Amino acid sequence: MNTPHPLIAVTMGDGAGIGPEVVVAALLDDAVLTRCRPVVIGDAQRLREAARILGLDCEIVAVDHPRDAEFTPGRVNVIDLGLLPADLPWGKLSPVAGDAAYAYIKRAAELAVAGEVHAICTAPLNKEALHAAGHIYPGHTELLAHLTGTEEVSMMLSTEKVKVIHVTTHIGLIDAVNRIEPGLVERTVRRGHDAMVRAGTPNPVIGVCGINPHAGENGLFGYGEEEEKIVPALEKLRAEDVDARGPLPADTAFFLASRGDYDLIVAMYHDQGHGPVKVLGIEAGVNLTVGLPVIRTSVDHGTAFDIAGTGLAEAGSMVEALRQATAMATAPTAPVA
Repeated sequence: MNTPHPLIAVTMGDGAGIGPEVVVAALLDDAVLTRCRPVVIGDAQRLREAARILGLDCEIVAVDHPRDAEFTPGRVNVIDLGLLPADLPWGKLSPVAGDAAYAYIKRAAELAVAGEVHAICTAPLNKEALHAAGHIYPGHTELLAHLTGTEEVSMMLSTEKVKVIHVTTHIGLIDAVNRIEPGLVERTVRRGHDAMVRAGTPNPVIGVCGINPHAGENGLFGYGEEEEKIVPALEKLRAEDVDARGPLPADTAFFLASRGDYDLIVAMYHDQGHGPVKVLGIEAGVNLTVGLPVIRTSVDHGTAFDIAGTGLAEAGSMVEALRQATAMATAPTAPVA
């Protein structure tokens, strides 16, 4: 008896962006079907148009449910919500595309909560289009948390050299500093630790950044935020055999991680983590949401309206996102002969 490959719900993202192109190209990659069973949640006609633009010979097949999909070379299975007009322009902000992108995520979340898929992999949506359609969320992370009824999740960015999880993400810097407290730091480190273990690192070494320059330099910079907001969490974690080290100066933590000293870095706020990761590997970077009923991965790039519909989009990040979704997915329970 062999365990089947995990079922991955792949959301098409904003149909006016490069999502349809990178999804089709990635799902036709030879390595993908050897790892997982991907089913797109999106618009079949838009995917066919993307395939035409890319010059790819494939079969886009509409299915009602992931269990109805067949996985053969050259076939892309899609749960076709049929929400996009045939004449939707490429590369133009569209509330219609924003509303459709929301609907794709909503269907994927429903499948995840019902246990019908083992992970979610998302193509990029456009936040302005999402908001124009009346869905006021900062991004995928917060939207999926809401749709799955999850109180708290964390964003993790992953590249070949560095992995980073964020204590806070899409809020202003002053608000981020105010929100950071020992309980949130502790829970974030635990989510990162659990994700690393799940991905095959049984005893991850975790570096935790400070908030101030030089992690406060023993009180020289800031007002003791590290001692008040971070140190108590680290003491508790270490007492429970979680190898969390810090607070570390953020300007050296990422260098040390890139040479292998740390398996995971914990960033206190958005740009502290995003900046170094994007310098080190945006093309192959993957965005993960940990804490949901299933792992969610995504490309670490946007909708790229400037090249949408031209066939120039690179699918490497989507292939990598599918690989990591597979590696961290909830294990399928139904064996196959």
